[in-house]
Amino acid sequence: MKPYLLKGHERPLNFVKFNREGDLLISCAKDHHPTLWFSDDGYRVGTYNGHNGAVWTCDITWDSEKLITASADSSVKLWDIASGKDLFTFSTSEPCRAVAFSLGDRMAAYSTDQFMGQPSGIHLVNIADDLSEQKGDVIKSLSGPKGRITRLAWTDLNRTLVTAGEDGFVRRWDVETGKITAENRIHDLDIKDMRFSKDGTHFITASGDRTAKIVDAQDLTVMKEFAFERPANAADMSPIADHVVVGGGQEASQVTTSAGKAGRFESRFFHKVYQEEFGTVRGHFGPVNAVAFHPDGRSVSSEMRS
Repeated sequence: MKPYLLKGHERPLNFVKFNREGDLLISCAKDHHPTLWFSDDGYRVGTYNGHNGAVWTCDITWDSEKLITASADSSVKLWDIASGKDLFTFSTSEPCRAVAFSLGDRMAAYSTDQFMGQPSGIHLVNIADDLSEQKGDVIKSLSGPKGRITRLAWTDLNRTLVTAGEDGFVRRWDVETGKITAENRIHDLDIKDMRFSKDGTHFITASGDRTAKIVDAQDLTVMKEFAFERPANAADMSPIADHVVVGGGQEASQVTTSAGKAGRFESRFFHKVYQEEFGTVRGHFGPVNAVAFHPDGRSVSSEMRS
């Protein structure tokens, strides 16, 4: 496996996302500037400047023309991927964390953190075809549970949202009624990452309780579990093989007190069905905070905390 080292952020990484074709890679970090890379050679194309806080997550439209980002500066921004232009800003009163386009890219959902007495929430907005007609009106808000909603995804042809939270729960929300239709506490600690399979039938989560789990997207039952010696910060599933990658490592506050080997700063590969570990990729000098399979399934991106 040939590694490419991508250096461009000044603060810890939070999230990484490939576009559908896999030729572009977006990285989000605490340094306020989402960054665009060519995935084949690691060339840094440029940054998206406009946020004033940590950028937690992002999503890319099907045609790779627009990017949406959620930030701790209480805003969600739409960007033109090619030019880096800030197309529109959805302003909120609370820090934003998770964001995702709907199937068809006509809507987007984003989560806001519990803040100043306000509970966490999920907010739905329309995405206009003609951005000169774009409005910031929230068409529906779903009142969330206590604690942050760390990840969200659309499913069931946009009829349902699936969320993961720092309370260890995964939940299914009916988009029309705003009601929770199913929930299951699958982790003892916070869920740090959630990624859906290519066919949308199941998803994988990573948690501070040192496990990653594959979960049925309909009934939220745990199908497989992968043990990790350190907190699991990120996980993803191969689109072409029965492979799972899990990244994590020792808590950042303890990094200086142990060697890299003891901290387990690595990406570990497991068989999806048999749950057996079959490979490890080392080289990071801190906890791995984000991982993602390339859409062709032949490479993996892993991002480290500074």
